[in-house]
Amino acid sequence: MLVNAYAKRVFNLAYQFGGSYQEAEDMTQDIFLKLYGALSKYDVRRDFTAWLLTLARNHMIDVYRRTKWEKASRDEFDEHTLSAGESADPETGVDAAANRKIIWDGLNLLPPDIRMAVILRDIQDKSYEEIAEVMSIPIGTLKSRISRGRLQLAKILREKKGHDPDL
Repeated sequence: MLVNAYAKRVFNLAYQFGGSYQEAEDMTQDIFLKLYGALSKYDVRRDFTAWLLTLARNHMIDVYRRTKWEKASRDEFDEHTLSAGESADPETGVDAAANRKIIWDGLNLLPPDIRMAVILRDIQDKSYEEIAEVMSIPIGTLKSRISRGRLQLAKILREKKGHDPDL
């Protein structure tokens, strides 16, 4: 029942953090196995979704640290993530795909906690309060991480796009 209710949300978070469909599937399975083992530790006074997402975030960061995962590019993109809209013009579609790849490459270079904060805020459109609870940090710290992440990402994108004003 929990897998049916939360699998899509956990998978999307894992995909956005990991960047590939296969990695996201593996992480999602691992997270639900971890959830099953941790259910006895759940405090019913807390929001279950926030608790689950915190568990998922911690698992993803652990995987990142354990494997020292750092990729320079991504081959697959979810069409709904960072979509620039569909266009009848093939050249515009190619440009949009190239821009998504550059953005993902830039996100991939951010430290895990900053990347997670930026993804949750700017891609998943979560509120600061939700993100602060999921990441178990004060809102001020969260805002600082998001601001720092956006600045770092902007610098990376400027360098990658050669100062292209259309980015």
